[in-house]
Amino acid sequence: MTGIPEHLLVVMPSWIGDIVMATPGLRALRRAHPGMRITATVRPGLRPILEGAAFVDAIEEAGFRGLMGPFRDGRRLSRLCADTALLLPNSPRSALFARMTGCSRRIGYATQGRRWLLTEPIESVRRSVTPTTTLDDYARLIERAFQIEVSDRTPALDLDDAQRTAGDDLLRGLEGPFIVLNPGANREDKRWPAEAFAAVADRIRASHEVTVLINGSPAEAELVNRITRLAKPGVIDLPARGGTIAALKSVLSRSKLLITNDTGPRHLAAALGTPSVVLFGPTDRRFTVLPGIRERHLVAEPFLTEEHVADDHAKACRIGRISIGDVMHAASMLLEEDSRS
Repeated sequence: MTGIPEHLLVVMPSWIGDIVMATPGLRALRRAHPGMRITATVRPGLRPILEGAAFVDAIEEAGFRGLMGPFRDGRRLSRLCADTALLLPNSPRSALFARMTGCSRRIGYATQGRRWLLTEPIESVRRSVTPTTTLDDYARLIERAFQIEVSDRTPALDLDDAQRTAGDDLLRGLEGPFIVLNPGANREDKRWPAEAFAAVADRIRASHEVTVLINGSPAEAELVNRITRLAKPGVIDLPARGGTIAALKSVLSRSKLLITNDTGPRHLAAALGTPSVVLFGPTDRRFTVLPGIRERHLVAEPFLTEEHVADDHAKACRIGRISIGDVMHAASMLLEEDSRS
């Protein structure tokens, strides 16, 4: 690479967790080159994740969906006149989108046959037998592209005033301290049973003076409603109160604990400094290890040997094998640590 970009367009990943795992690299980039303008592009609806972050100057939405999506969104964002694009996703569609923005330099991993769309293709590191984290993949790309060191790899986000207000509105009339349960996930086999979440809600309210909030996306509203019906009266259905990603960030930032499946809100909580109990079924925790974070990981099959990946052993790693007692123990340990600090 020659020269430092004046305006860098960062094509962000599509998933909440992956966006969070990109934050250490972007933070290091801002620290190394404070005069560089950094614009992040995110999938529509995910703008609130990065709002409030000091390491980006602007956020644009671009999902480049459909046959013409990369062309349409790329031409629309060509108005930004960015000189360099950094591609965190590995897809050909993201590279085509970057080409259509008019960026004269396009940097990314040379994967999936897209080398010809990149001006500075970077060879990806050969995967080891055991999983490596996506966070390190993003950090390595930024290190090699800009000759900097990403020494602090703890993910971090911040809130803006609008998000704080959204959290105030969502929690209006409720008394803390708060604990959040997050029973959803993008796959059914990653979801700990609704009955188990309801049991934890009851037990944790009986043993600690807390208000239990059940979080979920609009698509998970029925699941959240089911858990509130299964639990004893008094747990709070956040989707029914009109929860948004912006409000969720604010709620998580002021919660004492999150109990969650391996899904997006887990990463938000980590980046906001909220302790979490994370439940892993047929997804290997090693893909998403987050350094410097207060988390307790519970895996469905703790005796799976190192050379085996949980994703390849769906039956042995059924998430329902995680016991309510183990979840309660992990939650109590984190709450006790918090009370002593």
